[in-house]
Amino acid sequence: MGIDYTKRPTSAPSASPSTAASAQQPAVNLSKISLTKSAPVVSLTKPGESQGMMRVNLNWSTGKRGLFGGGHAIDLDLGCLYELTDGSKGVIQALGNSFGSEHAPPYICLDGDDRSGTVAGGENMHINLAQPQLFRRILIFAMIYSGAANWAAVDGVVTLYPTAGPPVEVRLDSPVNGAAICAIAQVYYAQGALHVHREVNYINGSQRQLDDAYQWGLRWQTGRKS
Repeated sequence: MGIDYTKRPTSAPSASPSTAASAQQPAVNLSKISLTKSAPVVSLTKPGESQGMMRVNLNWSTGKRGLFGGGHAIDLDLGCLYELTDGSKGVIQALGNSFGSEHAPPYICLDGDDRSGTVAGGENMHINLAQPQLFRRILIFAMIYSGAANWAAVDGVVTLYPTAGPPVEVRLDSPVNGAAICAIAQVYYAQGALHVHREVNYINGSQRQLDDAYQWGLRWQTGRKS
């Protein structure tokens, strides 16, 4: 779906994940942090810290990409809903050519659209963390644009690469086949720093239903890829 940017909703968004303060610490090794159901949250920045361009990568099993739809490759898309602290909201996604910008609002940019499913590096989005206080919340999601909604076969993973600290990995486990969208992780600003909270919430429906589930309040219209 495309997005009508002429409307700027005034309804308050849902609160940051209430489990953040009491959640068990995620598994940490020298190479990465893995967010799980039991340890779903970690800080991306320290209070008052600014960073550079954080890369968000979506990748999935290359060996299984040809199993969808009787041999047709799946088109798995990376995107996000965003809300800035000035109240502006929107979507970054290939659908509707809403690729964003790194150095102007919303300071989020999608590299491109891998329709073939053969790009080894998957799909990438960049978030400019030079001024982390500009972000209120960012909901990272993956959408199956075409092909069977078989998340178990996709075996997807999203990895956030901040410019300071280890990568943060969220695996698309606990699959709900038939759902078209997976809300993967929510980045939010609290107590002077950015945090990331694992969601892995499979949504039946379109971006409109994703919006409803997280109370974003955007106005949606039908869109397409160019």
